[in-house]
Amino acid sequence: MNFQYLLYKLEDGIATITINRPDKLNAFTPAMADDLISVIDHIDADDDVKAVVITGAGRAFCAGADLSSGKDTFNGEGDGESAVRAGDTVDYSDESVRDIGGLVTLRLYRCLKPIIAAINGPAVGVGITMTLAMDIRLASENAKVGFVFARRGIAPEAASSFFLPRIVGISRALEWCFSGRVYPISEIKDSGLIRKVCSEQELLPEAYAIAREIVDNTAPVSVALIRQMLWRGLDMNHPMDAHKLDSRVILSRGRSSDAAEGVVSFIEKRPPEFKNQVSKDMPDFYPWWDEPKYL
Repeated sequence: MNFQYLLYKLEDGIATITINRPDKLNAFTPAMADDLISVIDHIDADDDVKAVVITGAGRAFCAGADLSSGKDTFNGEGDGESAVRAGDTVDYSDESVRDIGGLVTLRLYRCLKPIIAAINGPAVGVGITMTLAMDIRLASENAKVGFVFARRGIAPEAASSFFLPRIVGISRALEWCFSGRVYPISEIKDSGLIRKVCSEQELLPEAYAIAREIVDNTAPVSVALIRQMLWRGLDMNHPMDAHKLDSRVILSRGRSSDAAEGVVSFIEKRPPEFKNQVSKDMPDFYPWWDEPKYL
């Protein structure tokens, strides 16, 4: 597959996405957002992909939004379809208002494959908020992280007000966003944001080792369901909501050939060979949610 700002490869069940604008520290653009959405669409449709690793080319993961437009970077002008109406009022429900970082994280949130972020260098602004909808984050010792929005006169984006407090807690999330500081990874490694800090040489091998364990030992349909169950479970109001969903999933999966294979392979002490595919073998009640509309 060819993209303007991404490199893509698939090897033995693991897809690697490399953000590829190294001369600009992989600064984020609308075209890059389109590439990321398109590559996740492709990954979800490809049963050969069992896990995903996302990293950056060069010395940065993503240095945040491209600021080359200067003072007009964040004002919504030039996006092709202004939502500003007569009298300088704004139609905030207009599709052109939508935050492009949020479009990316919402697509990552809906993904059916596990996603591992290998943060190889600075991840600032949208460069870090895009990773919040990924499942596991590893970081190089060279990485730095900054939720710098207040220092640019804006506010957090990419649905990070949903994700960040759930990952690191409300107090730490507020401190990071209030200050807008760029933190060396050594200062925040125990916050819950990063699973492990690795040397530069160990980062990708560690990410691939995690992906390999998933690919070699687990049922893809089960992993797809688990990903959505746990992410969407963050917004449940009562354990009964989880119980109702668990009961449906357990019955559906229990009746599948994967469940039989999982038990038999364990008894026979051999690696499992799961045959069910995400593209065609999801339960008949999937999806169990109504996707919210942007209004």
